[in-house]
Amino acid sequence: MINMKFFTLVLKYSAFFAVLLSFSSQSQSVIVAADQWNLYQPLLKDKKVGLVVNQTSSVNGQHLVDFFLSKKVNVQTIFAPEHGFRGDHDAGATVENNIDARTKLPIISIYGKHKKPSIEVLADLDVILFDIQDVGVRFYTYLSSMHYMMEAAADAGIKFIVLDRPNPNIEFVDGPILEERFKSFVGMHPIPILHGMTLGELALMIKGEGWLNTQKTLDLQVVSIKNYTRNSRYSLPIKPSPNLPNDQAIQLYPSLTFFEPTHVSLGRGTDFPFQVLGHNQHFTGNFNFTPVSMPGAAVKPKLMDQKLTGLDLRQSEVKGLDLRLFIQWYTLFKASDAEFFTSESFMDKLAGTDKLRKMIIDGKTADEISATWQHGVSQFKAQRAPYLLYQ
Repeated sequence: MINMKFFTLVLKYSAFFAVLLSFSSQSQSVIVAADQWNLYQPLLKDKKVGLVVNQTSSVNGQHLVDFFLSKKVNVQTIFAPEHGFRGDHDAGATVENNIDARTKLPIISIYGKHKKPSIEVLADLDVILFDIQDVGVRFYTYLSSMHYMMEAAADAGIKFIVLDRPNPNIEFVDGPILEERFKSFVGMHPIPILHGMTLGELALMIKGEGWLNTQKTLDLQVVSIKNYTRNSRYSLPIKPSPNLPNDQAIQLYPSLTFFEPTHVSLGRGTDFPFQVLGHNQHFTGNFNFTPVSMPGAAVKPKLMDQKLTGLDLRQSEVKGLDLRLFIQWYTLFKASDAEFFTSESFMDKLAGTDKLRKMIIDGKTADEISATWQHGVSQFKAQRAPYLLYQ
């Protein structure tokens, strides 16, 4: 016969220790792959190494390139994605081949005309190592750069290593699955806008699902993050691009990027990009700001030098993929019979489909629109399951 008093005590203290264990696990600091030198040092020993890095590629406050040189790693080439090796190029600005003034290493651009280096460029390399902080959104282009470098490594028959970093939007899996005919550099894979994966996990999926445009098999290795789970909170120590300066901008980025191909400013040319919305004639709210030229971040921002009125979202709790603000501003422009979109085709590339734009034009609510892609999201979650590294 069960002693109910004893049983109750067992349940009580089991719950207590479960909470304690959970707290202990969460209190362990997240250690990115780059900070685990002993794990990947053997992979680089006596190898000629190419690095896909930018300003976020750091080891305990030191740039990965400088760290590697101090460890006598034979770094041959730096490959620079959008925003450049040092992260000082505006969005969409051309990144040129160059020589790094500090290290004298050659910098090969992988953003612009040549997104994938030729086999000749890789001829003297044994390994390509990728270490860049992502934000977990399909149209953030570091994912596309990783894809092309994976293809290049496979074609050249050299190893590809990903030093994994956290996804600050990992809790969200949402948005339409990209359709093939809308494939572009701001969306290359049949995944949702918010995929809830790290770049290391996505690298495994890209290879595993056969999404690389090559007949050769890629030698891929992912170095995992330590003490990281899908419930971990991680504040980025270095801004991943010039116009994502803080956690709030990164949280709003999935929802506000849709304003790029519209007449509404989302704060480029201010100290709070991706944290405000405004226009000089059509607006909701009473927050005022004036975009100005900011070389390295926004040389010629939308509605430059004009006083705009709109919304201050710096304290907003909007997160994930929230269409309500976008629909609100579209409705406002429509009521004034004013043009809202500056490029419908770019809007569709960001969305990965033209259905989202058309549903907004048809007056569908955010909930009605979201409901249309839930089946695709469920299928994607099942598809990605074998590639997940973190629970």
